Amino acid sequence: MRSHLLNDTTAERYRRSVTEGIERVAAKLATTDRPFTGVSVDALAPRIDRIDLDRPLHDTSAVLDELEEVYLRDAVYFHHPRYLAHLNCPVVIPAVLGEAVLSAVNSSLDTWDQSAGGTLIERRLIDWTNGRIGLGPAADGVFTSGGSQSNLQALLLAREEAKTDDLARLRVFASEAGHFSVKKSAKLLGLGADSVVTIPVDHDKRLQTLVLARELERCRAEGLVPMAVVATAGTTDFGSIDPLPEIAELCARYGTWMHVDAAYGCGLLTSLKNRDRINGIERADSVTVDYHKSFFQPVSSSAVLVRDGATLRHATYHAEYLNPRRMVEERIPNQVDKSLQTTRRFDALKLWMTLRVMGADGIGELFDEVCDLAEEGWRLLAADPRFDVVVEPSLSTLVFRFVPAAVTGPAEIDRANLYARKALFASGDAVVAGTKVGGRHYLKFTLLNPETTADDIAAVLDLIAGHAEQYLGDSLDRAS
Repeated sequence: MRSHLLNDTTAERYRRSVTEGIERVAAKLATTDRPFTGVSVDALAPRIDRIDLDRPLHDTSAVLDELEEVYLRDAVYFHHPRYLAHLNCPVVIPAVLGEAVLSAVNSSLDTWDQSAGGTLIERRLIDWTNGRIGLGPAADGVFTSGGSQSNLQALLLAREEAKTDDLARLRVFASEAGHFSVKKSAKLLGLGADSVVTIPVDHDKRLQTLVLARELERCRAEGLVPMAVVATAGTTDFGSIDPLPEIAELCARYGTWMHVDAAYGCGLLTSLKNRDRINGIERADSVTVDYHKSFFQPVSSSAVLVRDGATLRHATYHAEYLNPRRMVEERIPNQVDKSLQTTRRFDALKLWMTLRVMGADGIGELFDEVCDLAEEGWRLLAADPRFDVVVEPSLSTLVFRFVPAAVTGPAEIDRANLYARKALFASGDAVVAGTKVGGRHYLKFTLLNPETTADDIAAVLDLIAGHAEQYLGDSLDRAS
């Protein structure tokens, strides 16, 4: 079995195996004509269940043939222009090359003696991102597994900086359109169920700062501690961007930690024409960025950034076998001193490769394209009497629903939209997401593929309308 270990004696085998795998994937990408096959759980599960994992095939080609059967054929392909559902982006080739390199070398980014140059590359990218945000010379941060972990770490730092042992007094303020990880993080941090104060949004789905001001004042009057305000630069459902300058002023007034969840909107950091949409982010105490959303990176690639690098000490623990305290005095750069994780992939390499091949302007150009596409899609929806669109996009998300011409009850319209989404997914012709607005079911396009066109959007809207009309027609037939 030693022949399967990657080392100096198996380098040629590694080359052949990986090349064969790449050729299979490349062939699949070249011939995929829709984002999904429409396979059902009941159809796919038995194929996987019947594989005996205790009986290996001992042949790479045979395993790749099997993988075609159980995964590649029926995978959901985000690169397809009619994948319009979640915050999944197509990935750029330099980043995929970085993924191949980091997987083979397999550096662990917890300590210097496991990563060397990898540590310095990650640190340089953290500095580069902080420079783009404008957090200042004392800023620092660390790569994470994703936005949820970044938000958790940011709120951990905010909790510790609040300097109270009475956790029941702590309050976190977040928009009703903010990410669920805020409430999950509060629970993980030992805060009470009522610790997260939800602030309503305005017509544009942005946090209402007048309500926030009132709630912060009430918090102080009741002897509670305003631990943090979580502003969102790109909500998951709407792509809306909270009024960051106004929120920063309130945080300064009440001595409250300002965290900006820019997991989605961080792409604007490289934008050639829309950077001003996140003005005010430079005043944050911490920021979440997901490069694997709007920097076109493979999962996972995220980071949490902080204005004052010293606050990262709240995540620091020392182990004699790994990062003893003496290493700090010796100025040995161990990233585990900043991270909630210990063993950690060299995900920073993907972004490094992307910047070195494409440059920041190249990323920004792609993200600007999808923002422009969303504007075009919004105009299509606003002019189409078959659909009700919720809000003009701030980034690249459109939330809408089919509304029939004939008078129909809202519950039936809900069911028609749910059916249309399900039927569209089952057909494999396109993939769209769904959400609720005001208790009613809506559909959602998350546009992160520059290859998607207005014609694609129009075609998918026709498909949605067709499925919804079919449902309503069948419903009338059943009622009669």
